[in-house]
Amino acid sequence: MSRIGNKPITVPENVEVKLEGNKITVKGPKGVLEKELHPNMKISLENNIIKITRPDDEPLNRSLHGLTRTLINNMVNGVINEYSSELEINGVGYRAAKQGNKLVLTLGYSHSIEMVEPAGIKYEVPTPNQIIVKGVDKELVGQMAAVIRTKRPPEVYRGKGIKYAQEHIRRKEGKTGKK
Repeated sequence: MSRIGNKPITVPENVEVKLEGNKITVKGPKGVLEKELHPNMKISLENNIIKITRPDDEPLNRSLHGLTRTLINNMVNGVINEYSSELEINGVGYRAAKQGNKLVLTLGYSHSIEMVEPAGIKYEVPTPNQIIVKGVDKELVGQMAAVIRTKRPPEVYRGKGIKYAQEHIRRKEGKTGKK
């Protein structure tokens, strides 16, 4: 029995949900999201309450039940409150800047890295060593934050690089001389 999958999703007043088979469209004050969900899941919308049911207890359907409910809930929450992911840059001379719709990263390479904002994503740079990725699609926000982090992942000896704000880097001890 899926505890998450059986929970109904209450749709707020300022959010409009449209179902066409297993394609769901969620429209809210912050934006519009569309997603094609697995055909095994039965999605129903009655009186601003979304319910997800599964046909049987096959392992695939059991795993899709909670996933489908979570994906729809993330869509509804995303069009009301934007999702954000915060990154920190550590290292001498490492910095970020925003130029128009581009994020420009100076990370110790011979060239600077420019990243254009994809549709539905906004970059914010409050300070040169802080990046905030914002958007209505939780999956896309997390993906873009991960892509930015891969440009210079934190290294374990000095802690230089790009890390998530809540991430803790376990530091290693360097070499010691002969005795």
